[in-house]
Amino acid sequence: MTERKLAGGKVTVDEPSEAVLRLTLSNPSRRNALDHEILDAIFEVVSGIDDGIGTRCLLITGTEGNFSSGYDIAGIASEHFEAEAEALVAHPFHDALEAVAAHPNPVIAAINGHCLGGGLELALTCDLRICAAGAKLGMPPPKLGLIYSHTGLRKFIDTVGVAETRHIFLTGRNMDARRAERVGLVHEVVPDEEFVPAALGLAEEIAGNAPLSMRGNKRAINTLADFERLSSEQERELIELRSSSFASEDLREGIAAFGEKRKPVWRGR
Repeated sequence: MTERKLAGGKVTVDEPSEAVLRLTLSNPSRRNALDHEILDAIFEVVSGIDDGIGTRCLLITGTEGNFSSGYDIAGIASEHFEAEAEALVAHPFHDALEAVAAHPNPVIAAINGHCLGGGLELALTCDLRICAAGAKLGMPPPKLGLIYSHTGLRKFIDTVGVAETRHIFLTGRNMDARRAERVGLVHEVVPDEEFVPAALGLAEEIAGNAPLSMRGNKRAINTLADFERLSSEQERELIELRSSSFASEDLREGIAAFGEKRKPVWRGR
């Protein structure tokens, strides 16, 4: 696909490799802060991805040393601050993150630089997080006087546990990439100079996997994570989901390609 620019050029969408769609936040003057236009563009792109197998991995990243500095609340006029700040967080931010969370294929946050506030929640909403060694990650609400959303806090608790969530949200300190990896905020840390090819390489590796398997496993993992105890209907659905893979063309192709030591040709069925 040709490169597309959205949100007045603040979001770029391209396809850097087969079956990989990359969404790049590019608003360096605001350190890639999430404003209405950017959030609407994220929602538009993620919601508009074809359910077929043309895109099998979505990569979200930033430019010029910043993934995202979070909500763009600094530019809101003081006389309208309460209403406009709440509207930003309640509507476009929620919709954009819900679209990312609901996307059936794997989504990677390629944290190229500073990742703060709502930007960090965006990264946590993705399935995997690869991080440049020089990045800083943190949540500034206690420094700003903001009480964070319970849905956002839940993501942190699910990712790093209650104790680390307390440390993040009660100190407001930024952490370096290595500490973020140790506590489980990110999965992999890469030297800055190797970051771009490493992030793309991870996306290419994932996009090369069987689409039915990835989508099915992601759906099953999310269901198990969301429900402490499954209903009989949910358990039946997951059993049927697994069983469907045994009848798929992709499973037969994957086994054949493995035996023949060649790259599989996935059909998504």
